[in-house]
Amino acid sequence: MRSNTKISYLNVMIKVAVIGASGYTGLELIKMIIRHPRFELAYVATSEGGVKLTELHPSLLGVYECDVKKAAAVEVAKECTLAFLALPHKTAMGFVKALISMDVKVVDLSADYRLGLKRYEEHYVKHIDPENLKHAIYGLPELNRNLIKHAKLVANPGCYPTATILAALPFIKYQIKGSPLIVDAKSGVSGAGKKLSESTHYVSINDNAFAYSPMQHRHGPEIAEKLNLDEESVNFVPHLLPMTRGMLSSVYMQVEGDFDAVEVLKAYYADEPFVRVRQNPVDMKSVAGTNFCDVFVKRNGSTLFINAAIDNLLRGASSQAIVNANLMMGLAENTGVPDIAYVP
Repeated sequence: MRSNTKISYLNVMIKVAVIGASGYTGLELIKMIIRHPRFELAYVATSEGGVKLTELHPSLLGVYECDVKKAAAVEVAKECTLAFLALPHKTAMGFVKALISMDVKVVDLSADYRLGLKRYEEHYVKHIDPENLKHAIYGLPELNRNLIKHAKLVANPGCYPTATILAALPFIKYQIKGSPLIVDAKSGVSGAGKKLSESTHYVSINDNAFAYSPMQHRHGPEIAEKLNLDEESVNFVPHLLPMTRGMLSSVYMQVEGDFDAVEVLKAYYADEPFVRVRQNPVDMKSVAGTNFCDVFVKRNGSTLFINAAIDNLLRGASSQAIVNANLMMGLAENTGVPDIAYVP
């Protein structure tokens, strides 16, 4: 057990762990951490371990190499101050419970701490760590920046909720009471993870696009909870596109009041370093490889169209996790965070 004595991280490297290193989000975390000026990658693990990192990710050959260990919370606590968990829901909460008890700060990229207990158990599984769930902070900096700075456990948001919430937040107070929030969202195939499935098979997704889990996707309740809306009023339909990365969320709202939607959007995000207000509808390529969320709005009478684009693997997962970790450790939130897009 670590001492509760506060440590200043101003002049020391901060040792961090990545647990769940085999997936896409694990790789993205590693790529940023090894170039981060204040984080030292001290522990890399999967559920099995026993391999070299470049066996999991050949793209790192000649760039970075280390042993991948079998994940053990006790070993993480010996080495690290903070851990990133890139694990599936249900698996993550077991590690969180152990790590928090040993005074390791955690950024959890799973869904295990994003929702209140009742809603989580309705849409996922029985929660084994309700005590830490009560104290977890939802890691959307534009919503909870000051709380994140003092958190021991941050629940990194889902990719669809990140884009959708950032689109809707500035206008929720103008929404006509009882009117629906309609979300038409699209993602690249990497959002489905590495696990093979019929829908992500090349012959299924190539030259194709389709909706999946319409009106019943688990990210719908997450959007509703964070926007303080009834679940029934959030009509969320995700689509899969034949592209590797990228996410586009088109949000439709019924609003009232005399306001300039563009000026409201600009004012709301005027001081936000990773939200860019665009004059034209947004595109995914302009944010690929970055932590930016690009947003556009158009009003037609009582109807608002808000368009938001992010990189699903970065702003929708790993770079947002780095921002949260920076805030937790008292660093500038843009430290080591990518801001140049993969263009062309």
